[in-house]
Amino acid sequence: MAAERLVVVGGDAAGMSAASQARRLRKPGELAITAFERGHFTSYSACGIPYWVGGDVDGPEALIARTAEEHRARDIDLRMRTEVTELDLDRGRVRVRELDNGGRESWAGFDKLVLATGARPRRPRLPGIDAPGVHGVQTLDDGQALLDTLAASSGRRAVVVGAGYIGVEMAEALIRRGYAVTVLEQSAQPMSTLDPDMGALVHEAMCDMGIETVCGTTVTGVLTDTEGRARAVTTGDAEYPADVVVLGMGVRPETTLAAAAGLPLGESGGLLTDLAMRVRGQEHIWAGGDCVEVLDLVSGHTRHIALGTHANKHGQVIGANVGGGYAVFPGVVGTAVSKVCDLEIARTGLLERHARAAGLRFVTATVEATNRAGYYPGARPMHVKMLAELRTGRLLGTQIVGREGAGKRVDIAAVALTAGMTVEQMTALDLGYAPPFSPVWDPVLVAARKAAGAVRAAGA
Repeated sequence: MAAERLVVVGGDAAGMSAASQARRLRKPGELAITAFERGHFTSYSACGIPYWVGGDVDGPEALIARTAEEHRARDIDLRMRTEVTELDLDRGRVRVRELDNGGRESWAGFDKLVLATGARPRRPRLPGIDAPGVHGVQTLDDGQALLDTLAASSGRRAVVVGAGYIGVEMAEALIRRGYAVTVLEQSAQPMSTLDPDMGALVHEAMCDMGIETVCGTTVTGVLTDTEGRARAVTTGDAEYPADVVVLGMGVRPETTLAAAAGLPLGESGGLLTDLAMRVRGQEHIWAGGDCVEVLDLVSGHTRHIALGTHANKHGQVIGANVGGGYAVFPGVVGTAVSKVCDLEIARTGLLERHARAAGLRFVTATVEATNRAGYYPGARPMHVKMLAELRTGRLLGTQIVGREGAGKRVDIAAVALTAGMTVEQMTALDLGYAPPFSPVWDPVLVAARKAAGAVRAAGA
């Protein structure tokens, strides 16, 4: 009896997690696994690229969890530098092109298909945007290209376009390398993944760190020198000199192949799946990672959230189902954490605009506390904001901005959101306490208590 054929499109977190899990559950003679990856690297941490650029970690080898050779040793036929260019769902095959072999094309048949095509950086069509010296930071190849530019540059001026997670992390990396950094952001405040009042705290802190942060501005182009290299970034009313330009404007799902094949896409362009990560309406096609939308457990709608944590979980679920078992991915609450220099930034659940869009009525509560007992050396301010649903008091979201020990406190709220807790219930949580780690009342519980009071007052 011929082995069943599994084809995986994409050789990073979701794709190779799925392939590895399926291999653990199915013997080689039962399941033949072929994976296609168009890049030079597989199973790597894209989240670590800013820290490689900044010199905190060695790379790129340090960022690779498993090499192509290691996957092949586990009987996974991983073909690097091979791009899938077409999905033929009627015939159960994919067209592939070998990027390093003169572009030779062929077809590969499948019985089961996993789409893990990831996301692509937002790159607006502007004059000079493709000039040498302008870099995205999506892949390890991107990281190496940026480092090559930094090594060759005699200047020390950098412009980062976009003040989201990648933007602020790259600003820190460039500061650490001795660059004068300007961050340009279209929104009113950096970190549009926070509410504007919390983003304002990040803005103030970045300016205090010496990072020129210009918000409410739109980039109109990149100016080049006589050799065609980037020399400045322009906005509607200003020009910012740059020896290197880094784009950090976020990503969108890479679903070009899926769209051409008629597979279902959500509002953000991500593939839609069921809880088993099977593409809706398809019996033998799964999808995971940055190319999908997933259920938001708080709002009840689907969202696109590009995170390696989700991608690895998607892969585990897909691999279990492809391998003959059963697993589900129930959804997310939208937890994320980042930092710029010593400032920690975290959020989970809904922002105010998300709650309004979902038709929810809510109250907010913001507190300023400290990361440890106020009398203990090193105590630093921390701001916590909570959203709670009117009448029910259900926690809807939490945002935290502060120094050491602030960011990971968001996990308390993430668990509470997943459990559907009210802010009143949160005030009774038995959290760890000692002066080096927290005040007697943890800042998250102080915010919950204030939010509970706001719910009661609103219902009076």
